Amino acid sequence: MNEKSDRHATRMAKKKVVIDAAIASADQEKGLLLVLTGNGKGKSSSAFGMVARALGHGMKVGVAQFIKGRSDTGEEAFFSKQPGVEWHVLGEGFTWDTQNLERDIATAKQGWAIAQKMLSDPGIGLVVLDELTYLLKYGWLDVASVINDIAARPTMQHVVVTGRAAPQALLDAADTVSEIADVKHAYRAGIKAQAGVDL
Repeated sequence: MNEKSDRHATRMAKKKVVIDAAIASADQEKGLLLVLTGNGKGKSSSAFGMVARALGHGMKVGVAQFIKGRSDTGEEAFFSKQPGVEWHVLGEGFTWDTQNLERDIATAKQGWAIAQKMLSDPGIGLVVLDELTYLLKYGWLDVASVINDIAARPTMQHVVVTGRAAPQALLDAADTVSEIADVKHAYRAGIKAQAGVDL
């Protein structure tokens, strides 16, 4: 080996020791609360990637889609037909579509009742609460009550919450938080939502 290869091998050997030690020290198992927030595209897409992972490990999955009223998305068309998936479209559309505050609040509360059932079911290994942050931001659901319901879930159940402007209390309660940044989006160039990418 030449000198460059030798330096690389030495660096990687040192790195392996550090990484192996970190992996060995992470010995706890628990159900995780993950929050995917921020203004960028990809929060729900990431959550549905975790749905695929969970199904690959033989886990049952529950999905609650808040706000979204459409049932023609690719993820619903695919995942709702898979064995082991409980899928609920719980919204009636975005607030500028419904234009009815009282109905939006009632719909949010009805949807949360369905989510609570999934959060209390030890047979469900992963629960996705898609776009839940909007219901918290608008005050349609009480943040503390929602966090308490999530905290009371079965020990090994994982929960993923998506949506912009996640409240600080939810971020504090989470085990993992990812903020998706908005760098560039085709919509601003006049390109409509594309099947297979956006819906």
